[in-house]
Amino acid sequence: MVPVEGADAVFPVRRVLCVGRNYAAHRREMGGDDRDPPFFFGKPSDGLVPPGVEVPYPSATADLHHEIELVVALKSGGRDIAVADALDHVFGYAVGVDLTRRDLQAVAKAKGQPWDAAKGFDASAPISAIRPGRAPPQGAISLSVNGQPRQAGQIADMIWSVPEIIAEASKLWALAAGDLIFTGTPEGVAAIVRGDRVEGAVEGVGALTFTIV
Repeated sequence: MVPVEGADAVFPVRRVLCVGRNYAAHRREMGGDDRDPPFFFGKPSDGLVPPGVEVPYPSATADLHHEIELVVALKSGGRDIAVADALDHVFGYAVGVDLTRRDLQAVAKAKGQPWDAAKGFDASAPISAIRPGRAPPQGAISLSVNGQPRQAGQIADMIWSVPEIIAEASKLWALAAGDLIFTGTPEGVAAIVRGDRVEGAVEGVGALTFTIV
């Protein structure tokens, strides 16, 4: 369950999908090609961390990274959704952080293995309250650690737009109410450790703050 801004209601989460490397600069820093098509991976819905809750440093890693992202919350879905119709299925938007065991991801990449352990661990997806609204924001997205800027970009710089992401995902899954989609992160991902205070924001959506414990 994720709180809804300005309401007593909560958003019941069905599934969490994530888009990899959706900003050109981040693709380059991770060794990707700007011409790559979008790809998706998942996180467990119980990996979400609601606002105001501390985030435990996960086991089995010595290189935990932050990735600030715009999150799309769906109120409906279907298969093979047209780009022109995609925003009709949007309930609202939130600020999310895709936490990544980068060392485990590097091993998985080298061996051609899935990313589940690197991306889908417990408390791997801190998220803000959802702000209702259909139109995607186009402003700034940023993250700082202990007051020091780490990531900064513009939602408008996403390679694949929100409608295109929804349309592409619906070719692979039957989307439905309760689905969340993390839409990718700008450049500047880096390590965080116990005691770090993480602050993320998306202009027009909100902010998210948590401490690694």
